Amino acid sequence: MSFITRRGISTLIPPKIASPNAIGGAQDAARMQRVVSFYEKLPRGPAPEVKTKGLLGRYQARYFGKNPSAAPIAHVIGGLLVLGYANNYYFHLRHHKNNAH
Repeated sequence: MSFITRRGISTLIPPKIASPNAIGGAQDAARMQRVVSFYEKLPRGPAPEVKTKGLLGRYQARYFGKNPSAAPIAHVIGGLLVLGYANNYYFHLRHHKNNAH
C-alpha cells in the first residue's frame, strides 16, 4: 500500500480522542486546565479603537478611515500646483518682476 493511499484512508478514521489513558488521567487534566486558564484570560469583544498619532496618522484616519473620500486627490493636485508655481517663480518669473522681457 502506498503512502498516499494510507494517508487517504487515515484521514477517514477519527483520532483516538477518548483513549483509555486519557479518560480520567490526571496528566491531561492539568494540561487542559492550563489551556482553559489561558483562554479565560484573553479579552472578549471587539478590539478597542486605535488612537492615531502624528500628522500622517491623523490624516489617514480622517480621509482613509471609516468614511474614505476623494479629498486626498484634490490635496495632491493642489500641492502639485503650488510646487509648480513656486518652481516657475524661482526659475523664471522673479527675473521679470521689475522689467519686461
